[in-house]
Amino acid sequence: MTKPMSLQVGCDFNQFKQYYEAIFEKLGETEQHLVIENPTHLIIWREDDQIIGHAIWHESSTEEHRPGDPRDQDDQEILEELLGKKSKLIELHEVWLTKKYRGRGYGKAFFAFFEEFIRQQGFRNIIYYAYHPAALAICRKRGYKEISGLKMQGIEGNWETMSVFLLP
Repeated sequence: MTKPMSLQVGCDFNQFKQYYEAIFEKLGETEQHLVIENPTHLIIWREDDQIIGHAIWHESSTEEHRPGDPRDQDDQEILEELLGKKSKLIELHEVWLTKKYRGRGYGKAFFAFFEEFIRQQGFRNIIYYAYHPAALAICRKRGYKEISGLKMQGIEGNWETMSVFLLP
């Protein structure tokens, strides 16, 4: 019997690393640091006790991605335009759902879960950089404020024109 998809905050690091490296070859230093430093910054999708997707988030600001890691000028200007001022925020750093599980409403379920989780943590502003058509569609349907045109490297390593979304 198939267990339904569930979302889980945190996960055994070695299990996550094994899942991640089976897809992307190597877990980056930034992602590894974020997850080890605060396991709640990792949210995973599970089905039949297997990890089928993940999201990594962190606290951020319009000036810096993380402390000591300044944003470039274009990025700062886009964020200040979205927010209307310099501000602290939550950055949804990375979201990935294994291709086999896409198209089942799991992305929509994740965003509803994540938005509520972040609100419960006392945060208001969530930003997300996206280029994948499904992610763009979900954010637009959920009413996120959008600015596009920022060139960045995507999760698969390609340079993409990103849309930057802000939770309303």
